[in-house]
Amino acid sequence: MLRPWHWILIALLALGLWQTRLTPVSPPLDTPSVAIHASRSAPAQRMLSPVPVVQQGDYELRLLAEFAINARVLGRENYRLGRESDLSPWDFALGWGAMADPSISSQFSIRQSGRWYYWRTDQMPIPRQQVITSSANMHLIPASDQVREQLERLNEGDDLNFKGFLVEARADDGWRWRSSLRRDDTWNGACEVILVTEVLQPVRPGAVVCDALPEY
Repeated sequence: MLRPWHWILIALLALGLWQTRLTPVSPPLDTPSVAIHASRSAPAQRMLSPVPVVQQGDYELRLLAEFAINARVLGRENYRLGRESDLSPWDFALGWGAMADPSISSQFSIRQSGRWYYWRTDQMPIPRQQVITSSANMHLIPASDQVREQLERLNEGDDLNFKGFLVEARADDGWRWRSSLRRDDTWNGACEVILVTEVLQPVRPGAVVCDALPEY
């Protein structure tokens, strides 16, 4: 004989299955393959010419360069407001080279806000310029639902190895969001805006001025 709580459990399971069937599944974007590979010491980049263009919803994405990175997650910030969040629901502060070394990165306090990345330390374990060239705040755009799910599970301290494209996003009303194409720049335009097409390793469950800004 079924008890009342059995019926409640059955109803909840049925509701969950119904919602799952109604959830739309977005097809992955049709992009070129990325042939380059990144080492732990530095991201890899290869400029593209002519520039391929793909459409993601209401936005046109111009693929400026192939990009690959093998890095440590120094911080993550979720975003739900602003046009940028239509494409990129989170920023990841990533470190490579010296900043991927936990004995070094643990000496920094990392904060992200307003699509910016800030760092703070009581004593510099490496030169300031090395912090700038070995870390960045990156706006990640998932190219598929699978990539979105993999990135969603990432947290501070995880390793992330992915491939994709540095992009310029455009809208019909003239709005633009363009990626930096350098790792040594700061201030406005220094962010990487990246269409992530492939996460290359299993992900463990579980910041405008974007790169390595000291916080006073």
